[in-house]
Amino acid sequence: MNAPAHDRLLILDFGSQVTQLIARRVREAGVYCEIWPYTATAERIRAFAPRGIILSGGPASVTEGAAPRVPQYVFEAGLPVLGICYGQQAMCAQLGGEVEPSDHREFGRAFVEVLDDCALFAGIWPRGGREQVWMSHGDRVTRLPTGFRAVAASDGAPFAACADESRHFYGVQFHPEVVHTPHGAQLLANFARQVAGCRGDWSMAGFRAEAIARIRAQVGSGRVICGLSGGVDSAVAAVLIHEAIGDQLTCIYVDHGLMRTGETEQVVATFRDRFNIRLIDRDASELFLGQLSGITDPEVKRKTIGRLFIEVFEEEQNRLGGADFLAQGTLYPDVIESISATGGPSVTIKSHHNVGGLPAHMRMRLVEPLRDLFKDEVRALGRELGLPHEIVGRHPFPGPGLAIRIPGEVTREKADLLRKADTIYLEEIRAAGLYDAIWQAFVVLLPVRSVGVMGDGRTYDQACALRAVTSTDGMTADVYPFDMAFLTRVAGRIVNEVRGINRVTYDITSKPPGTIEWE
Repeated sequence: MNAPAHDRLLILDFGSQVTQLIARRVREAGVYCEIWPYTATAERIRAFAPRGIILSGGPASVTEGAAPRVPQYVFEAGLPVLGICYGQQAMCAQLGGEVEPSDHREFGRAFVEVLDDCALFAGIWPRGGREQVWMSHGDRVTRLPTGFRAVAASDGAPFAACADESRHFYGVQFHPEVVHTPHGAQLLANFARQVAGCRGDWSMAGFRAEAIARIRAQVGSGRVICGLSGGVDSAVAAVLIHEAIGDQLTCIYVDHGLMRTGETEQVVATFRDRFNIRLIDRDASELFLGQLSGITDPEVKRKTIGRLFIEVFEEEQNRLGGADFLAQGTLYPDVIESISATGGPSVTIKSHHNVGGLPAHMRMRLVEPLRDLFKDEVRALGRELGLPHEIVGRHPFPGPGLAIRIPGEVTREKADLLRKADTIYLEEIRAAGLYDAIWQAFVVLLPVRSVGVMGDGRTYDQACALRAVTSTDGMTADVYPFDMAFLTRVAGRIVNEVRGINRVTYDITSKPPGTIEWE
C-alpha cells in the first residue's frame, strides 16, 4: 500500500475489536495513519517513517507466557508511543513495571480522577477533574516503570493513565477511541498533533489529487472495467477512476432483481447521463431469481449471488473484448480484516469482500483506489467529486441486496413485497427529515405468517420487521428512537398499501462494539 506523502502515525494491532476506531479518530484530526499487525518488523516500521506509534488494546493477558509483545524497536526508535488498554499493560511490563490480574475489573462506563497535567490532557482534562471513560480490562498495571508517573486513576486502575514525558511515552487503561469516552478523540488528537508533531494536513482534496496520479501511473493506456452495485463505494471508485482516465473506463451494472425501488434507474441516470461514463446495464433478474429458487441457507444464497454476478460480469467483459484492469471499491476495513494476524471475529464473519486478488483465469490486475479509506472518508471523497447526495448519503446496502433481508427462500413475490414495504418505510423517514440522522434503515420480511382480520375477512399473510440504527463509525450502533406516532403511521401504510403483509413489528436490536457488519 502506498501511503500519501504526509506526516503519519502507525497503529500496531493487538487484536482489539475497536482498533479501527483509533485510526478513524486520528484521521479525523487530519493525520494519516495505518493499522499493522503487532508482528511488524523494525525494517518495515522504519521504512514507513511514522512520527509516532500507538499500541492498541487486545484480548490477551500480559501475565500469560505466550502473550503478544511489543517489538523492542518501538521503544528504541526515539518515537512517541501511546499504549491503549493492553497496549499500556504490554508497554509497562516490557519497560520494567508490573501487571497483575485485577480484583476490581472494569467493563463499560467508568470515571477517572485526573491526578496531574500531561500533554495528552492539554485543553480537555484539568488537574483535579473527574472524567467519564470507557473501560474494558481484567488486568491492571500495579507498578509503573522507571520514569513514568501516574496522571489519572479510577476505582479499578490506580494507573488509569501514565506518562513518561521525557521519552514521550504515554499509556491509558481506558479506550479513548470509542464515543463513550467523551473527550477521547481530542486526547488522540493531542497525541498526534502536539506530542508526535504531525501537521494535520491530510484531507480528501489532497487524497483526490494523489489518487488520480496513482491511478494514471498504474493504468497507463490500459482499459479498466468497474462493477457498479448501486452502493456508495463502487460509485465513488468509478467517478474517481473516470476523472483520472476518462473513456478508458467502462462500468458494468448488473441488476439481479433484488435492488430497491428506482435504484437501477438512478444508477443509469447518474453515471451515463450526469457523468458521461461508459455504462453497460444488464438485466439479469430472471437468471438470479431462478438460481435462488429453493435455496434457504443464507450463506449459500450469498455465495450463489456472488457466483452469478461474476459469471454475468465476465459475459459482459468478453463482449467488450476484455480489459487490463478490474476496479473494486475495496475499503480499508476490508484490507485490515483480510490480513488480521490475531484471529479476531472478522476472520470468520467477512465472506463477501474480494481482497485476496482475482482468479487467475480473469487475467486482469486490480485497481482499488479506495483501499486506504474508511466509509465516512469515502462519502467525503464522493462529495469532493461532485456525486449527488442521494448516492453519497445513501444508507449502506449489501451486495446481495434484498436477498439477505428475506430469511428462507427468495422468490420474486417476496422480493416485490419487501421492496414495496421498504419504499414506504424510507419515504416516511425522508418525509420526517430523519434520513440523514439514521445510519441504516430497512425492512426484513419475516419467515412467518400471521392471522389477522382486515375489513370483514380473515387474512393469513406475511409479517415484516422495521429496523433503524444510528452509528458514527459503522462498527457500533444504537436503535434509532422513533416515536410511536411515526411507527404507527408506517405500519398503517404498509398494511394498507402492500397486499400480502398484515403485520409490522419494530426490531430494537443494537449492534455491540466489535461486530463487523449489520447485515
